Amino acid sequence: MASSIVSIINGRPAQGPAAGRVDSPNPSRLADVVAEVTLADAATFAAACAAAKQAQQLWADIPAPVRGRTVAAMSRIVEANKESLARLVTRELGKPYAEALGEVQEIIDTCDFFLGEGRRLYGQTVPSEMPDKQLFTFRVPVGTAAVVTAGNFPVAVPSWYLVPALVTGNTVVWKPAEYAAASAMALFELLQAAGLPEGVLNIVFADGPATFGGLEQALAAGTLDKIGFTGSTAVGARIGELAGRYLQSPCLELGGKNPMVVTPNADLRLAVEGALFSGFGTAGQRCTSLGTVIVHESVHDEFLAQLGAAVSAAAVGDPAAEVLYGPMLDQKFASRFEEYLGWIQPHHKILGSSAVGRIGHASPRAGFIGDPEAGLFYHPTIVDGVQADDALFQQETFGPIVGVTTYTGFADAIALANAPGYGLSASIYTNDPREVFGFRRGVSAGMLSVNNSTSGAEAHLPFGGNGKSGNGSRQSGIWVLDQFTRWQAMNWDYSGHLQKAQMDVTEIAADLDFRLKA
Repeated sequence: MASSIVSIINGRPAQGPAAGRVDSPNPSRLADVVAEVTLADAATFAAACAAAKQAQQLWADIPAPVRGRTVAAMSRIVEANKESLARLVTRELGKPYAEALGEVQEIIDTCDFFLGEGRRLYGQTVPSEMPDKQLFTFRVPVGTAAVVTAGNFPVAVPSWYLVPALVTGNTVVWKPAEYAAASAMALFELLQAAGLPEGVLNIVFADGPATFGGLEQALAAGTLDKIGFTGSTAVGARIGELAGRYLQSPCLELGGKNPMVVTPNADLRLAVEGALFSGFGTAGQRCTSLGTVIVHESVHDEFLAQLGAAVSAAAVGDPAAEVLYGPMLDQKFASRFEEYLGWIQPHHKILGSSAVGRIGHASPRAGFIGDPEAGLFYHPTIVDGVQADDALFQQETFGPIVGVTTYTGFADAIALANAPGYGLSASIYTNDPREVFGFRRGVSAGMLSVNNSTSGAEAHLPFGGNGKSGNGSRQSGIWVLDQFTRWQAMNWDYSGHLQKAQMDVTEIAADLDFRLKA
């Protein structure tokens, strides 16, 4: 049965006019409609920001350790509902159940980390250059944050924003992806159950133009102090431009064209395992999904043979079964993936499956689990012979497709890894420490893996990218605190008279010409 979902502002269903309605179907069984979603318009989004702004000071006035205990309650509530939430994610997004469980666990891990930050929002006591004067620094919340998230990680990635924003005293307007509405509403309800006051966390369902318009209205009204966005590079650039007009720096987590370098001394079995998981897990629909394998020419043929065999043998299909991946997340991603498949050129060699494109009775895949006609299932595709000027090499391809190219010298591998201009995640398989540290120095990615895949983040390590992958902001761990707090400096002069910095400073005379006698 489909659930009926509307935006919640100040603890109540939004009262603004509906801007339309959309369905959120199960992508593995399109006839199964998971949610019917009422969309909000730009004015309703802006009204949510105004409500959050009004609630912010009262929330910030609650002592930070108490806010930390609220996050602790969130962790316990999510953990008690782990299996139910994971099942919903599998149904609505087509993510294999084991992956969905891992995603929910990441919410718990994030809460467990940040519950302690309620007692660790440290400032400093700094010595002054003048007597009877003391200097201090404090972390203060930025205010009201609008968080716009994608649906490929419908509950884990939002927690990276929501939990640290709340524990540091901010209020939030969260705009999830429409095609992940049921999963998002479930997480919203779980977090609200921890006792958040009305207006502290609000959820708004809107399409792209209404969201952008709402952000613009809220910025102009002064009711929005921070934007967090996870999504495409193109949309992130527009949001960055909008925020810049109001002298704000958004937190942008964007796309990736993540390289994996395989060196002559690599453990090829391990490299193939990493390429299989990062290239085709979640049907290649992660920002950290493997884009191109850059393999040394001396091991290219053996690596390609092993990878082709592994992909051909991988289980694909019903996400409730034990499969490598299930369907595309939504029809729009399926349509876009078919455009990417159009970038395959005559000089490319195709491996990995019995066909290219959508899996169906007319284009079957051996060993497919379930009914391919029921959902948005696509063949895994390996494209060998990719060249540096190919669109498949230069552009992000959100789907189950991996390119393969070769290199001769290590400097060439570094240049190829950096060439597309993204900088999210990069991986190297090698047993040479010099190559490890040469890779670290040379590659521009914000996250590096050695003998591990390009995918896989832990909740206490900084997550984010550079170049086309983001503006250098980071999520997760203590580093995200700099996104949701600002440093405030205070000086307290209790001398009883005005002391002027850099002028009224005691000087101690030194004899700089002093020399020891020979």
